[in-house]
Amino acid sequence: MLKFFLNSETHAYLRELATEFGESSNGIRVELNRLTEAKLLKTVNDGRTIVYQANREHSFFKDLQKVVQKYVGIDLLVEDLINRLGNIEAAYVTGDYARGVDSGTIDLVLIGQVRHEMLDLAVKKTSKLIKRKIRPLVVVTQQEFQGLSIDNTLMIWSVHQTSESTITDP
Repeated sequence: MLKFFLNSETHAYLRELATEFGESSNGIRVELNRLTEAKLLKTVNDGRTIVYQANREHSFFKDLQKVVQKYVGIDLLVEDLINRLGNIEAAYVTGDYARGVDSGTIDLVLIGQVRHEMLDLAVKKTSKLIKRKIRPLVVVTQQEFQGLSIDNTLMIWSVHQTSESTITDP
């Protein structure tokens, strides 16, 4: 669930998932079939390979995404970090969590002016609450962020965002 519902743009195929999770392809296949039959995942044929992705049109999609966010601690991360730090324009999760992999370390990029002493305190507090290490990086402008060489990004907050959407895909 985390793989597909944290970042809905994530897609994967059976062998990739079996390798990533260190599980047998049969066990992964059973779960993928269950999620597909429930229409929580959609499939696309890419030659002889079936590619799986979250079904964003499913009536439970947003609810499941919120559950996954709570499990990972993204909701607390946003609340404890973004709202207390200063003049933040946007926040992104990058790396493993942006790919839907629960590695235990959340790479966080904040864009804007940040009170670093508050950032240090908030990172320590939130890390304990969500039981994951948070590795923050602060950049001043969106242009500076775009100049970084980061493969996987997941916007978790933006000053231009409505309160209804917590995670959006850039």
